[in-house]
Amino acid sequence: MDAAKRPALNKKQIGAVAAGNALEFYDFLTYSFFAVQIGQALFPGQSDETKLLFSLATFGVGFVTRPLGGFIIGRFADRRGRKPAMILTFSLMGAAIVGLSLTPSYGLIGMAAPILAVLFRMLQGFALGGEVGPNTAFLVEAAPPNRRAFYVSLQFATQNFSILVAGSVGLLLSSTLSPAALVDWGWRAAFMVGALIVPFTIMIRRTLGETLVHGEQAADGPRVKRISLIAAAGMLLLAGATIGTYTVNYITTFAQHVLRMDATTAFGATMVMGVTMTSFNLVSGWLADRYGRRPVALTAWLLLFLAGIPAFLLMSQYRNAVTLLSMTALLALLMGLLTPASVTLFTEALPARIRAGALGTVYAVSIAIFGGSAQFLEQLLTDKTGSPIAPAFYMTAAIGIGVIGIFMLEETGRKARGAGAPLLAPA
Repeated sequence: MDAAKRPALNKKQIGAVAAGNALEFYDFLTYSFFAVQIGQALFPGQSDETKLLFSLATFGVGFVTRPLGGFIIGRFADRRGRKPAMILTFSLMGAAIVGLSLTPSYGLIGMAAPILAVLFRMLQGFALGGEVGPNTAFLVEAAPPNRRAFYVSLQFATQNFSILVAGSVGLLLSSTLSPAALVDWGWRAAFMVGALIVPFTIMIRRTLGETLVHGEQAADGPRVKRISLIAAAGMLLLAGATIGTYTVNYITTFAQHVLRMDATTAFGATMVMGVTMTSFNLVSGWLADRYGRRPVALTAWLLLFLAGIPAFLLMSQYRNAVTLLSMTALLALLMGLLTPASVTLFTEALPARIRAGALGTVYAVSIAIFGGSAQFLEQLLTDKTGSPIAPAFYMTAAIGIGVIGIFMLEETGRKARGAGAPLLAPA
């Protein structure tokens, strides 16, 4: 297929990609939000702290297979098409969701429970690692030239909308079920909400057009040295953004386990997080199309660097719902602005012939190294130091590293290339 025959994609089809991606992230993030209850149900240990650490470590295991998924499925998307890759990843995710939600408790099957949990998390990570590259490449390639950042923002807005949905489900369950019921079956019900819509989403993805143009940019493009520099920059900014994102997501567990606040209040913070990040993801895409990717991204990175420690300090000192919700909203706002502009900058810098594979691999590797360990290390640092603001120091250091990645990339937005420029790799 050549560029002239590339099918036009309507809003419904673009929405189907974004909606499917949201459903995958709903199930992936649900584990994080129910880490306390999953730990008590599936893992051994003499104390709740030990069980929680096992649970968070298993959450991290899901990141180990993400680079493999990013590389294998990303390369598949670059050779066979974005559409078949997106169908494959969602099918694998559905199998992992159902398997984890039906895993019997440690009390019933002993060590088989945590072993099964680890295996399903690895499958889930493989699928999600392969999802990001094809999805983002699809949105960039389907977008009008002056709307690319906004289209990419849909990727992250729907991811964060899934935080809102997961938080709403968690709030409902924690408000209506006893703590024992939440451990016994409540968290399983939250996972099954996602599992029920897997067949519907696969059906929608089968209706998508294809954006991959075979042979596009096969002869020309950036040299190996230039591609390596782009990849290194992407690794830095995605590592910082990942740690920032999962630190903000960790507030649900942080509020319950460290601040000793009730689950209802903690999931209320999750809802605030979801609404705020969803809204400001879209704002980020609009601003990045209008004013450029780097100015929007850099402003958000620097503000988050300054706000992280004071926000956690206030939450730890006052330990009430108003402070928790307001500080969560502040951090979520800045993360919402940061991510779409940064990822658009990185994605546009990559040549089309390797876009899905390179983006998926770099994204997955950075998340596997930094995101998969973030919540475990933050909980461990909190336990060892006794300082409730330990996560903020870790996040702030990561944000500082991400700023370096932004400075390594050239502006790819309207001012640098013109609103109507074709999506070509930099020379």
